[in-house]
Amino acid sequence: MSRGKDGPEDVDATFAEIVADLRAEGVGLLDEEPEPVEPEEKKAPDRGWRGGGTEWDATMFGDDPSGDNEHYVPPEPPPLPRPRKGAFIVLLFFVIGLVLLIWPNVLGLGTTLATPLGILSLATAIALLLLRVRQGPPDGADPNTGAQV
Repeated sequence: MSRGKDGPEDVDATFAEIVADLRAEGVGLLDEEPEPVEPEEKKAPDRGWRGGGTEWDATMFGDDPSGDNEHYVPPEPPPLPRPRKGAFIVLLFFVIGLVLLIWPNVLGLGTTLATPLGILSLATAIALLLLRVRQGPPDGADPNTGAQV
């Protein structure tokens, strides 16, 4: 194998040489004779989606082949829980904080006083929300029963 400064001079000839050496050692040879490959003209044309004989439109948009026309109807969701007094207080602090930060002149306050009050109001709303997050098992649950769904 003749090599130049950066690699073989004739890459194709070097590759053919390597492949011939590997074939001589038996690498890449199959135990069975491979079946002859048919030319493209002799192959049967693809008749549809994935060769199944059905056109793509009929497969995707046609009737259900199982013939089952019943559809799953999910049950009605449970009603939303009624908001408690604490939720209204949090919402009030949040709205007041936004009003003080966005439109401080609506309440007749200057921006010097409204900005810290707005930030304090938003911080209070966030703190109250975090305090309302339930930790632990629901009321009346036995802590020794394991995971609850």
